[in-house]
Amino acid sequence: MRQHESTQRVSDTRYLPLLCHPGPWLLAMMLAAFSYTLSAQAPAQDPPRPDLSTQIENLTRILEVTQAQLEESQRQLNAVREQLSALRKQMSQQEPASPSVPTMSGPVAELAAGTSVAADSSSSSSSTDVAINELRERQALQESQIATHEQAKVESASKYPVKITGLVLFNGFVNTSQVDVSATPTVAVGGAGSTGATIKQTILGFDARGPHIFGASSFADLRVDFSGSSQSSISPGSFAGLYSGNSALLRLRTAHAALQWSNTEAFFALDRPIVSPDSPTSLAAVAEPALAWSGNLWTWNPQIGLTRDIPFGTSQGLRLQAALIDVSDPPTTPIIPSSTSASSTPPGTAEQSRWPGVETRIALFRSGTAEKENHFGLGGYYAPHRFAYGKDFDSWAATVDTNLHLPAGLEFTSSAYRGLALGGLGGGAYKDIAYYIDSNFDFYIHPLDSVGGWAQLKERINNRLEFNAAFGTDMIFARQLRRYALSTGSIYQNLDATRTFTGNFIYSPTASLLFSVEYRRLESSPVSGTTATSNIFGIAAGYKF
Repeated sequence: MRQHESTQRVSDTRYLPLLCHPGPWLLAMMLAAFSYTLSAQAPAQDPPRPDLSTQIENLTRILEVTQAQLEESQRQLNAVREQLSALRKQMSQQEPASPSVPTMSGPVAELAAGTSVAADSSSSSSSTDVAINELRERQALQESQIATHEQAKVESASKYPVKITGLVLFNGFVNTSQVDVSATPTVAVGGAGSTGATIKQTILGFDARGPHIFGASSFADLRVDFSGSSQSSISPGSFAGLYSGNSALLRLRTAHAALQWSNTEAFFALDRPIVSPDSPTSLAAVAEPALAWSGNLWTWNPQIGLTRDIPFGTSQGLRLQAALIDVSDPPTTPIIPSSTSASSTPPGTAEQSRWPGVETRIALFRSGTAEKENHFGLGGYYAPHRFAYGKDFDSWAATVDTNLHLPAGLEFTSSAYRGLALGGLGGGAYKDIAYYIDSNFDFYIHPLDSVGGWAQLKERINNRLEFNAAFGTDMIFARQLRRYALSTGSIYQNLDATRTFTGNFIYSPTASLLFSVEYRRLESSPVSGTTATSNIFGIAAGYKF
């Protein structure tokens, strides 16, 4: 019995490891379940799978769409970054530098750091709002200004820009002795003086820019004033050239139109002769330039010409000029209507010759100093004339001009001439010829030699204040005129020489306002008799626009 029990106990002990370890049992159960699953699904068939090429095409399409979306997202992100960078830059320019604070440590530093972060966030948000509001206000202001400009601009038929310029000028004067024209005197007559004021020397101008043509830029300008007078009452003292007289106050002064290349300019103009490019500075003598009929060849005549600059370097070169000119008759030329024409205003003596006058000038120039260039020029002029009854004569001139910018703000400008029959250019004592009609109504003429010139010294204290002193003279040879002097002739017909001394200062508190005080002394000498003098005191106030 014991033997049997022990045997049985031994048998149980042999199988004990299999019962105590669950691994084999679990493995057996999993194998059984897996076999059951396979047996259950064996009758079913797998669904058809798509072709490999189709799968690749689908994946390629998906990748292309994804790539496009990524590129668009990257573009938007870059734009946002640029806007944010610009906004930060503007905020950094507007925000003042923050003051330095003492260094803290420990818990206090941590507390301060937390507070600083919150404050910075609040300040940044507030600054961003302020910057955005300022940008909006600035944009609204610019839109308003653009709208105003569009409404106020001058529109031309050509659609190219036109600018209106001018000088509203008031002149007051005191003449100690009698002069030819009280407001704009050029000759002293002798007698009682005069006092008065005028605004007729006001100037109105138009400047236009045109298209580019033949590789050149085009431009034009026009200047008028209110010193005109009726043709029947025009005084030689207010003579202004071929187009001087009309029946209204408005008077054409100068006009230009040109094509301009880098070193060449082709032009036509109504202006002073090219052989006399400079003019003295004055606010009291504007209707007729300062020193007119006293050495300044200034009359405005139609011209067409060409200017060519030959550079020697960056700022110097040689200037060549040539032009054709229709020179007008001087004021003392007798008007003798032609028997073959019913016109009450016959053509001028230069026009009757049927040949235009010719001008040439050559000058050395150096640019880049002060308001205009330094230059030294030599000029020549020639024009044929034909008077009534087939009497011909020629006018000619040789000229020299210079403009020099000197140290200490000084500027020296001068011009001189020697010629024959220069009344049409503003010289020759108001006349080209001396004439005489005898008792048999025979007409005699003699062209008159003349010489003259002027010089001015300018002192620029600063951009607002300048002083000017000038002298000019014009004279003809008395021996030529004396034979033709008439006791009943006008002061202009018997005038032999004129001299003008002048000095002024011009003060400009702003770019638009001008004030001036000027003194002039006129000396006018007839061919026989005493010299007449007059002292002229003038004030001027102008608004330039």
